[in-house]
Amino acid sequence: MTFSMEFGILFLVALLCCAIGFYKYVYFISIGYGLAISGQGIAMLILFRDRLSIPVIISCVILTLYGFRLSGFLLYREIKSSSYRKHMTTEIKDGSGMKFGLKFMLWIFCGILYLFMIAPIFYRYGNGNTGCSVSFVIGTALMAGGIILESLADLSKSRQKKVNPKRFCDKGLFRLVRCPNYLGELILWTGVLVAGITSLESVGQWIIVLLGYVGIVFVMFSGARRLEVRQNKNYGSDPEYQEYVKTVPIILPFVPLYSVEKYKFLVL
Repeated sequence: MTFSMEFGILFLVALLCCAIGFYKYVYFISIGYGLAISGQGIAMLILFRDRLSIPVIISCVILTLYGFRLSGFLLYREIKSSSYRKHMTTEIKDGSGMKFGLKFMLWIFCGILYLFMIAPIFYRYGNGNTGCSVSFVIGTALMAGGIILESLADLSKSRQKKVNPKRFCDKGLFRLVRCPNYLGELILWTGVLVAGITSLESVGQWIIVLLGYVGIVFVMFSGARRLEVRQNKNYGSDPEYQEYVKTVPIILPFVPLYSVEKYKFLVL
């Protein structure tokens, strides 16, 4: 099987996994996102079965576990949380009025983005670098750290909302940044980039990898903006919230970026 065929198979896997978005278009970038990453992780284990090594197994398993954890958490929250379902109904469009052509374009775009995001790992092993290296160790540590951070943030938010559903989250990791789960995502994908960047062999590979990384960074900041707009609407009159948003960065710790609402280019 040729290198391009393997890449094409991963693209088809990503499309198949995120096709759940045709049921609810928001699933393209939520549950379908997680399924696409885990699906590609499994697919790479199969594609690289003749060159399996500990680094190959570790990185692909991390991606697989990450995707299943994310999709599972999102699905569980939607099924079990009545407040979240209410939020989904009132604040997030269900896409019922969206034309099929637009859904199709979003599907293809998401498939390409998810493919490009895992490209550093694919290129590393596709180019024959299946051994361990300093960049792999650092990248893997970042990947694992990102998953742990995101998981803890989701758990912390769930617990705080159970205690006081009508209050914004400002405890634990939410004292570090206002969007710790998005920070975890950024750390994870930075780890993917670091793990594979030393194995890139062409300008085309560099372009694909950088497009994937810039794309997910954009998506995370766009998500942070949507959350900020929603929270300003819900808690804007609360003096404690006003103090919170003035003192805690929105997504990057120790970086004095407290608001992204004014950046209209982040609208998706």
